[in-house]
Amino acid sequence: MDVLGTSPEAVDAFLKHFKTSLRENSIFRGHVISFTASDYSSSAAGITFHRRISVAAGDVVLPSGTLDRIEAQVLGVGEHREKLLAHGAHLKRGVLLYGPPGTGKTHTVRYLAAAAAGHTVILLACNTLAYVSEAARMARALQPAIVVLEDCDLVAEDRSFGHGPQPLLFEVLDAMDGLDTDADVAFLLTTNRLELLEAALVQRPGRVDLAVGIPRPDAGARRALLELYGHKLNPSPETVNRVAELIEGTTASFAKEMTRRAILLAAIAGQEPGDSHMMAAAIELMSDAATLTRSLLGGTGENDQEPASSREAAHFEPGIAPGSIGCSG
Repeated sequence: MDVLGTSPEAVDAFLKHFKTSLRENSIFRGHVISFTASDYSSSAAGITFHRRISVAAGDVVLPSGTLDRIEAQVLGVGEHREKLLAHGAHLKRGVLLYGPPGTGKTHTVRYLAAAAAGHTVILLACNTLAYVSEAARMARALQPAIVVLEDCDLVAEDRSFGHGPQPLLFEVLDAMDGLDTDADVAFLLTTNRLELLEAALVQRPGRVDLAVGIPRPDAGARRALLELYGHKLNPSPETVNRVAELIEGTTASFAKEMTRRAILLAAIAGQEPGDSHMMAAAIELMSDAATLTRSLLGGTGENDQEPASSREAAHFEPGIAPGSIGCSG
């Protein structure tokens, strides 16, 4: 747009007002959006709007206090922006959720997107991770905003594993570093393979301020998951306890699929789903014949090992140790 006027000051003031109005009245503001990849160029082909799924805090099964710490960093910073800025603290932040597949990382992201009413949420995953620079520019213009990078290890692998520097890695780092200190923008990253992340991404202050491990659920969490996903089966407390013990080492994704399998078994038998079907589904999925199925649902953790980088990531938040606590879960 070209603007002509006799007063340069008036033209500048008009352009400033016009640009501000464009940002404030953007159709993207306050929505959950993602880019559509183009098959013919390196630029995005369009924008997709996503329904903001309602997820209650009680539906996110994590160890006590974990969700509160994540929510305080992602959303609490913006809620207290005036006090933080008055004391010289910056608003931009990065949060990394790491852990085995299926443990609830993506589900936690869904909860944060639902809780962040009024925030612009930009989702990047798989082939759209390449648009992180564009996402950062949009987030800056449409703040308060959250930029979600699912499975960020796909673009931020340790350079020692490849053939020299990865340009996309530098775009991620530049996007996180390039925001003004008063930008109310949160980068929310998830990964299943913390050991492959570039050290510069997770260890440099100002890029990731909080790293939280999302582990396989313990016995109490497994019971909570069975009650959450299987409430329509109305299982007895005894059955929930027995199944929770039987499926030790599994993930939230496993519990969800197991309850679905119980309903299917009941439907095939022409019966109402109940305790016997939940137990039968658990026995079936924990059998030797279902080893591959268990692996696809997140495994049972027999071979889980804590990578050295997990211990390093814990330095971001004293008291949060790896394992102390759903592209994939």
